[in-house]
Amino acid sequence: MNITQEISQEAMNSKMSSLALETDAMGSEIYLALGLSELSKGIPEAPRVLSLLSLLLERYVQKNEKLMETTKKRGTITIFHGLRAPTLSIQQYIERIFKYSSCSPSCFVVAHIYLDRYLQKGDVYLTFLNVHRLLITSVMIAAKFVDDAFFNNAYYAKVGGVSTAEMNSLEMDFLFSLDFRLHVTVDAFKKNCVQLEKEASNAYTIEQPIQVCRLKEGWQSKGEAEDGAKFRRFSCGAV
Repeated sequence: MNITQEISQEAMNSKMSSLALETDAMGSEIYLALGLSELSKGIPEAPRVLSLLSLLLERYVQKNEKLMETTKKRGTITIFHGLRAPTLSIQQYIERIFKYSSCSPSCFVVAHIYLDRYLQKGDVYLTFLNVHRLLITSVMIAAKFVDDAFFNNAYYAKVGGVSTAEMNSLEMDFLFSLDFRLHVTVDAFKKNCVQLEKEASNAYTIEQPIQVCRLKEGWQSKGEAEDGAKFRRFSCGAV
């Protein structure tokens, strides 16, 4: 049992009451629109939250890359930085994670909140060199904390295109950077969904590099995803 699983079990009662996506609590238009409601399970298309999150992150990264090149400003180099950007786009990467991890769509909202917390901790900017590793790590941790069933680090490493050893290191660095603050309140979850819908659906003029997302705080069966040998291999590139 790894450290995230231990935390997850200790907080199981709390998180089950706060983040369980029951129909009566998640029947609003925003959850249905994002594909987070139980009522959305019958819809074959990927939940809309995936495209909105990828759109928002893509916008932040592009603005950061352009403005950092102009101002010559550089953030801190972290364990999440690669030597070159992966070949998959942010949207393709998010869709890959969702397809093979079989985690619930709500994990991507929680992962977004975790990503925001991580970037607030230091002088780190979201770029094409670190966004992929930050995504696979934050989604994996979110799945362990939110979902009742989830895959281990070795499986997520294959999905994310990194080695198991690197996946373990990324998880540990991320958790310590968050001070192990993994709990997400219902209010923070709802606000993040509303802001995600609002900010990803509208073009904003961003004048400074974006360090953080600045957000207030059909689905596959496990059986279909367990055949890990069949998924297409991908490498996230050298660190």
